[in-house]
Amino acid sequence: MEYLTTREELRAIYKTPAPTEGSIRKELRALDAHSKNFLAKSPFVLIGSCDGQGNADVTPKGDKPGFVAVLDDHTLAIPDRPGNNRLDTLENILRDPAVGLLFLIPGMNETLRVNGQARITTDEVLRTRLAVDGRLPASVIVVKVLACYMHCAKAFMRSELWKPESWPARAEMPTLGQILKDQLALPQPARETDEWLDDAYAKSMW
Repeated sequence: MEYLTTREELRAIYKTPAPTEGSIRKELRALDAHSKNFLAKSPFVLIGSCDGQGNADVTPKGDKPGFVAVLDDHTLAIPDRPGNNRLDTLENILRDPAVGLLFLIPGMNETLRVNGQARITTDEVLRTRLAVDGRLPASVIVVKVLACYMHCAKAFMRSELWKPESWPARAEMPTLGQILKDQLALPQPARETDEWLDDAYAKSMW
């Protein structure tokens, strides 16, 4: 199998030698009213980061709509809720602050993309602002917005992501307990792992 190695080779196989004018002009350097409105309604974001040595990672963050706070036209704050404590994204940010964010709104095929520079803070005032039922996030990712723009709907239209009739039946896929049992050769029944996960979810969402 042969691979493309230059920008010229890449551009040659597409219909136009350069991005369209509109796709370039839509990229903003600050959050406008539409971007802020999107963020206020978004309950889910994917964060892309890198460890500085070429190893990339994408992690999901989700909460109630608007959980990512707009601090000003150039700054976002993402609370870090309880998770598995791998801290992949946070450790990556310490090594390389560049991040790419993809915000989703359920049922909406368009997405909001934000690229920027991230830092981590434990500022008490900000953590308190982002608390849920009195539970403060352990830390907050503060992102300086360098670029933001709306992304078109084609990927979501092709995938029919928001159409329930296109979804596979959940029973067609194994539970996480079964997957972990097989991958980690766990001795206990998969049901016990699933019950433990359900209990952990119930007790440590925030």
